[in-house]
Amino acid sequence: MSVATPPKTSWTTRTREHAVDALPPEKLLPDSQPTYVASWIYVFGVASLASLIVVVGSGTILALKGPAWWHETGIGHFFNSIHLWAVELFFFAMVVHLWGKYWMAAWRGGRARVWITGAVTFIVAIPTALTGYVSQQNFDAQWISTQAKDGLNSTGIGAFFNVTDFGQMYSYHVLLLPAAVIALVVGHVLLVRRHGVVPPFPLESVRPSPSSAEGAPS
Repeated sequence: MSVATPPKTSWTTRTREHAVDALPPEKLLPDSQPTYVASWIYVFGVASLASLIVVVGSGTILALKGPAWWHETGIGHFFNSIHLWAVELFFFAMVVHLWGKYWMAAWRGGRARVWITGAVTFIVAIPTALTGYVSQQNFDAQWISTQAKDGLNSTGIGAFFNVTDFGQMYSYHVLLLPAAVIALVVGHVLLVRRHGVVPPFPLESVRPSPSSAEGAPS
């Protein structure tokens, strides 16, 4: 019994064809990379991804166990420290990656959206970290939230972003902002796969000096 071929008007067919055209499998999962990728400046993007995975994993465990666990038990302290230092590594690697790509003009060759998604990810990660600091349920969280309150209120953000409200900050930190960061990172990586890693600047051609030019007087 033969299976009917789905019509081209089917939305699933159109979606699959558009997805394959936008990101062919050989670009999504390449077998090799150009030789210029073997440089330390390209490592920091991967380090950002690796540290983000550790941040999400350790943060999920902390969210499931609660503040009484991460403040009162040894294993809780351990996972809390892992989460903290993974965040520190994430921001360090992301800042180096961001500045490295800035000086490499990573928006060249139609890569403007690659650059924009990376920069927006850094901007969204800042309030994600801030909401984490004020959600610790300790004196540090109280101090940081009260010191940040007046500054945010002076800009008008305090009407929507109350850093002294634990419930609001906790929901922002464990759900809304991490989901935005992960979505931006996924989009950023897919755009990198589509357009390829930005190459270094081409070397300028060396012009011969007048004394070495053919026919020049000695």
